[in-house]
Amino acid sequence: MAEEENTEQEVAQPQAKSNDGPAPHQASVENLRVLENIDVQLSVEVGRTEIKIRDLLRLNEGSVVELDRLAGDPLDILVNGTMIAKGEIVMVGERFGVRFIEIVDPEKRVESL
Repeated sequence: MAEEENTEQEVAQPQAKSNDGPAPHQASVENLRVLENIDVQLSVEVGRTEIKIRDLLRLNEGSVVELDRLAGDPLDILVNGTMIAKGEIVMVGERFGVRFIEIVDPEKRVESL
């Protein structure tokens, strides 16, 4: 019976928090470092359209499909399917590149998830 009372007392007493862990700022920096090594897919979307399967099956070399974006409009830059910015295509040597011209507000990015 005395053992049961001691156990109940131990459970009822709050445990002191240890201050041995890293400071909150330091912990968030360490968490960010872990995230830095995760691969994501960055893509640039020129435009979209909807077509019927019948029309899709009729496409061949030389076919042109009109998209919903005007020539010269900024392109959507997506990371893992979420728009993060608007940009324009540039040449980097012999390859295409993308120049960021407008970054989407982080709060709006979170809303789209």
